[in-house]
Amino acid sequence: MTPELAALSATALIHFATIFTAQRFLTRDVGKSGNWGTREGVEDDLSPLTLRLRRATANFTENVGPFIIAVLVVVLAGKTSGLTAALAWIFVAARALYVPAYALCWVPWRTVIWAISALATLALLVLGLI
Repeated sequence: MTPELAALSATALIHFATIFTAQRFLTRDVGKSGNWGTREGVEDDLSPLTLRLRRATANFTENVGPFIIAVLVVVLAGKTSGLTAALAWIFVAARALYVPAYALCWVPWRTVIWAISALATLALLVLGLI
């Protein structure tokens, strides 16, 4: 397995951890029965931390797609290198830091961390295409 694919696997694990953490806080706020339902109208009952964790999860979902594509482009094009491996793991580290940064309101670091992950993804795409 290439380092880029290992980073992709690690990203999936972080994504699951993000989802499970957000769900744990949701259950804490609305109880099991509230979590089992449609969740319509529960936003008023959620703590600010739970709302931030849910937004962090949504942001992760929005940003993981381009990373998956970037890794696949690099690996399938045979353009893996030490640089692409480093960029993939930089993305993983940034996304792992992003969730607590969002949940704990690390301003402006949340945005800086997001930008690092986005730039790593863009650089992977460019390196896969050239």
